[in-house]
Amino acid sequence: MSSLIAPTIILGAIVYLVTRLLRIGMREAGLPPGPPTLSLLGNLHVFPTEFTHLRLTEWAKQYGAIYSLKLGPSTAIVISSAAIVKSFMDKSASATTADRPANFLADRVAGGLNLVLSRYPEPWRTLRKTAHAVLTPQATARHLPIQKAEATQLMYDILKDPKARPPDFYKHARRYSMSVILSVLYGKRCPRYDTHEATAFFHSQGLWEHTLEFGVHPPLDLLPILQYVPERFAPWKTLTKEVRKLQRELHLGLLREVEENLTEGAESGCYMEEVMRRREEFRMTREMAAYFGAATIEGGADTTSYFLQTLILALTAFPEAQRKAHEEIDRVVTWEHLPTLEDFAQLPYIQAVVKEAHRWRPVAPLGVPHAATADEEFGGFLIPKGSTIFVNTWGIFHDSDMFDNPDIFEPDRFLRSEYGTKPGADDRDFRHTLAFGCGRRICPGIHLANNSLMLNAMNLIWAFNFDLAVDPQTRLPIPVDILNYHKARKGILTGPEPFECAITPRSAHHASLIEDAFGDAGHVLYSRHSKRD
Repeated sequence: MSSLIAPTIILGAIVYLVTRLLRIGMREAGLPPGPPTLSLLGNLHVFPTEFTHLRLTEWAKQYGAIYSLKLGPSTAIVISSAAIVKSFMDKSASATTADRPANFLADRVAGGLNLVLSRYPEPWRTLRKTAHAVLTPQATARHLPIQKAEATQLMYDILKDPKARPPDFYKHARRYSMSVILSVLYGKRCPRYDTHEATAFFHSQGLWEHTLEFGVHPPLDLLPILQYVPERFAPWKTLTKEVRKLQRELHLGLLREVEENLTEGAESGCYMEEVMRRREEFRMTREMAAYFGAATIEGGADTTSYFLQTLILALTAFPEAQRKAHEEIDRVVTWEHLPTLEDFAQLPYIQAVVKEAHRWRPVAPLGVPHAATADEEFGGFLIPKGSTIFVNTWGIFHDSDMFDNPDIFEPDRFLRSEYGTKPGADDRDFRHTLAFGCGRRICPGIHLANNSLMLNAMNLIWAFNFDLAVDPQTRLPIPVDILNYHKARKGILTGPEPFECAITPRSAHHASLIEDAFGDAGHVLYSRHSKRD
């Protein structure tokens, strides 16, 4: 009898371990519903690595405005309702959902100091406090002259680019957004797309985005043992080492210039000068300051350029919206002068164009994932500690229960209701800043971004016609694909694939006023860099 005890114990242990192993990936009791799971994998086998927001939106239609996914042993919660965002993310659980998921690759690059990806409470609190102190509405107003001048150069660049080929107007938009954020942060600008700082940033940013793409690298955070694979067998380690090197060269170099300007008494009034003057007050190390600048550039450069590319796509693909916008700006601003920021309040249809662009193609359709630091309850469901939370902005803005024809670009919807919702829809929990994030992680640069979007929307609509390009062989219009969004495949941000369109000045008079305005802006533009290049 005693001889059977040991085998029985071993067998029982094996059964117990196998049972526990097979329960990995299974949805625990109390979680919101979701797609069927498989042992070990959970929903990993069906989790999309391309156009993730579209699949998550389809699941929302099936499983509800809040549902769960099992990613191996981990849990993800997907929220596709403005009401849940407001009551849960913005209010009841704002503190316990302010964290970010662990990201081994991001930490290898930035050492946990990237503001957007930083962990809660520290170093996020220190970085966020700094952002709130320097990115104020008052500080943003001081930098409005450079935003206006850069927006004028954007019109001028497009005017002098008669073919308006996709790589060119894409580059013009990227140059604009990079130059504005570099100027307000560091007091120097990018007069050309191929300026050193711009090319260095675009190169390192491309590699950085590749580092963060879902599904490109092994699941290092789900299987931490992979983090110890030797570098010669781990190309992701080589990649992160290169990205870290490039980022540090660029951003520590920019910071060094700010320090030299402060020492020499050659201040420009830029944000990073204030950061360095108050660094001890903010309790920031020099390295933290450099990465604060890096994250601010990342948050302000591509997001603005993608929005402008989307705006041009929408105006080209939906000529009736463009016609109405032209009619309004001609009536209010007239042809006699360029629009000013003060004009925006008198342009309700163009306001609606900007709002509709945010809704129709949000730049960050899933935002940046949040992480729960404690067990929470919502609607009778458990939101467990350690779970990743996706706020499905795309799903919220493309909910057919809330919006008529959500896939159509229709600014008029925002003239009929404040948030563009259909008659009878309950939109009390919507807000106009939803595209900028939620809870304690809402974008701190929202004031600067809004000024750029308003200025450029008015300028581009006032100055240009956006038409379908014509095939030189067939003489037929070349249609644009409104669904072809390359950055949506694996990354956080989305932007349209390069497309052809015909961009022409609305008259010779418009062209002349743009040239005159660009000349007048020279004293602002050339005061922001040392060489007139």
